[in-house]
Amino acid sequence: MDNLRRRTERDVKDAKTYSAASFARDMLGVSDNLRRALDAIPAEARAGGDAGFMALVEGVEMTERSMLSALERHGVKKIEPTGQKFDPNFHQAMFEVPNPEIPANTVIQVVQDGYVIGDRVLRPAMVGVSKGGPKADAAPSSEQTA
Repeated sequence: MDNLRRRTERDVKDAKTYSAASFARDMLGVSDNLRRALDAIPAEARAGGDAGFMALVEGVEMTERSMLSALERHGVKKIEPTGQKFDPNFHQAMFEVPNPEIPANTVIQVVQDGYVIGDRVLRPAMVGVSKGGPKADAAPSSEQTA
């Protein structure tokens, strides 16, 4: 009976945490499109835009912020991978960049943001990874320290 009770409690907790996962995944696509619309506006148009155009830009920015904050209130969190070691559980490598100064397998560019809900990946971050640098976990050998 105790096992059944614990399993039922865990199932109820998981249902509460992950019930909105498919809806949140769909809303991330909408949020991405809002960000692409804002990024497509040239800097000159923003600087010299008339009042109506600037009101439209501000409205799209407010909509994007509102959507992301609503997702965050429901447990969806953005993955911040820049500068971290590549983790295939949370990142999807799109390309490698040769850079001898940065340790190998370090995320250096984010193509598309990734998100998690609870402790599950909702969408992996699409990233560019460094290649050719020193190993991230490499310890100096005894010959190098002498």
